[in-house]
Amino acid sequence: MPFNKTDIPGLVLFQPKVFEDSRGYFFESFNKAVFAAEGLAFDWVQDNESYSGYGVIRGLHFQNHPKAQAKLIRVLEGKIYDVAVDIREGSPTFGKWFGVELSSENKLQLLIPKGFAHGFSVISETAKVLYKCDNLYDKNAEGGIMYNDADLNIDWKIPADKSIISDKDLHHPSLKDCNTQFIFEE
Repeated sequence: MPFNKTDIPGLVLFQPKVFEDSRGYFFESFNKAVFAAEGLAFDWVQDNESYSGYGVIRGLHFQNHPKAQAKLIRVLEGKIYDVAVDIREGSPTFGKWFGVELSSENKLQLLIPKGFAHGFSVISETAKVLYKCDNLYDKNAEGGIMYNDADLNIDWKIPADKSIISDKDLHHPSLKDCNTQFIFEE
């Protein structure tokens, strides 16, 4: 089975079947029918790609309704520590986070539904990240949570003195001070 549920409802790891031979490898990074058969039907409308060096921490980001986004994250080159934080009011795991190493070698992908804040740190020399979104980017719907929120206590796998954070990401509120609009639905 290529799908593995995490301890947080809605977060799913996807491990594609990789075919390797003397020429290299081949795999389907996304197949709408395979995902839909697991009840994971998304209409991806935007692909984003980022390239960053070691120590970069991006996040924690989300978009509010009606422009909320689900994301499917994968790494084309290098290695990241990918983090999703449950920000759905009423969720049994509200305020809990899940982290996983995604790399060009392990080819794991993290499916993050709406209602989560997302971020990652680059733990290799460089990393190229590609992610699908099921809604278009909208600056007016942007939201964020401070990457180093003491209540979340996320270990980004980067020493503090090596962390590189954008000015924008340094000014997000803590989760308890954040205006989230997401409600947990079973």
